[in-house]
Amino acid sequence: MSDRSVAEKVRPLARRLDLESQLEQYGAQRWLGAQDQRPILHLDDVSKIPFVQDVAGVEEYQHRARVRARTGDLFVAVTDPSDGYEDYCRDTLRLGSPRFVRAPSGQHGYAVAEACFSDPPFGTLVERARGADGLSIHAYMAIGEVWRLAARVAEVSGTRVEVVGPPPPVLWIANDKAALSEIVVRVLSEDWIVETHAANEQEAMAKRLQRLAHKAPSVGLKRARCASGLGNAVYEAEPLRRLDFEGVLGEVEAFLRRTEWAGDEEVLVVAWERTDCSPSSQLWIPPSTLGAPQVEGVYEQLLEGDNRIFLGSRPSTLPEPVNRRIGEASLVVAEALQALGYVGRCSFDFILLGDPAGEFSLKFTECNGRWGGTSTPMHLVDRVVDGPRPPYRAQDFMHEGLVGLGFHELLARLDGEIYDPATGDGSYILYNVGPLARTGKFDVVAIGSTPTEAERLIEEDLPRRLGL
Repeated sequence: MSDRSVAEKVRPLARRLDLESQLEQYGAQRWLGAQDQRPILHLDDVSKIPFVQDVAGVEEYQHRARVRARTGDLFVAVTDPSDGYEDYCRDTLRLGSPRFVRAPSGQHGYAVAEACFSDPPFGTLVERARGADGLSIHAYMAIGEVWRLAARVAEVSGTRVEVVGPPPPVLWIANDKAALSEIVVRVLSEDWIVETHAANEQEAMAKRLQRLAHKAPSVGLKRARCASGLGNAVYEAEPLRRLDFEGVLGEVEAFLRRTEWAGDEEVLVVAWERTDCSPSSQLWIPPSTLGAPQVEGVYEQLLEGDNRIFLGSRPSTLPEPVNRRIGEASLVVAEALQALGYVGRCSFDFILLGDPAGEFSLKFTECNGRWGGTSTPMHLVDRVVDGPRPPYRAQDFMHEGLVGLGFHELLARLDGEIYDPATGDGSYILYNVGPLARTGKFDVVAIGSTPTEAERLIEEDLPRRLGL
């Protein structure tokens, strides 16, 4: 399918949303893809992800920005790095020597972009932009506050400041499950999504849920902009069939209360397919003038519970025909997003139905228009490991027995098994260690010679070495 035909298929969506006029205000800060010597400000602001406050240690996730930063860059957070972590990143992982900018904590301890409007960080950014004749801002998610920050730094410094990411109108198309479903149907077909109905009135949601429960064994409600399964509810169809309409409406109302629905967003009613296989594709989308989107990896997601909460990931061990089909479909949808104005990091989640080694089908479930729990360790592994990407498993690790543990002590317990980029020895790469002291949680990449060994390193060897 050519770029032109994909663009034509999403043009009606762009016209309906009046996208061209919405994008005009962001023109001065849009990333043109220039690979020059301007420094990059990295910041991980998760404040626009619904229910993020329920994630243990999330206020420290902003230090994941360090994984992307290099010498000459800056990264900002409203909390201090864990003692010893910068030395580990610089000296052990050889990730360079970027400048850390400490911002004051505001009303929300994870609203990093908003905190950058205060001094001293704002003055530091202006000074750096003037000294380098410009600045790029590469955020976890290119939310409106990031674009406002770029515009303000540009105004005060008199330089060009760009955002490496999609303008907000396109960002929210990508991160909206209802919009993704429409795009997938437009550029591929209805075969690539589960049966899905969108509604913005409670009675309509209940009617669709009741009707779908008579067609599918399991059904679900999904908030359109939630991440990591936090806005999902799954129901066995049989109990719903026994309820009258008022009973089903009560279930819908309970879901809407739990997910703090404000009435301004469509809710998806879906046929919920039971499967343990949920692959994802990781993509980079450049400005359209610089070429086509690129698939940088296909992964298997590690999910927990009925709501399929994200735990971690590993490079795909699925048969090549599955990986190839995921990649091909991902590129088509990514081309559609690029035609709408999307640039930067992006990923697509799927479910795999049927026999991976025989007859199978794939369904898109969501787009993550941002960095995330799979792309961050993927990028880290690519920076640290020389040569082809090895078998590995990346996930968070949390145990009450680690609460109060310092990063130096964590390193000591894993002595001899910390990965050394210089020699290729060792098994564990540590990152996102800020939550460790308060919640006993950190993120880890376990590198093995095979996927089975990487799994054993996480599930058996790591707890033993940590004395758990």
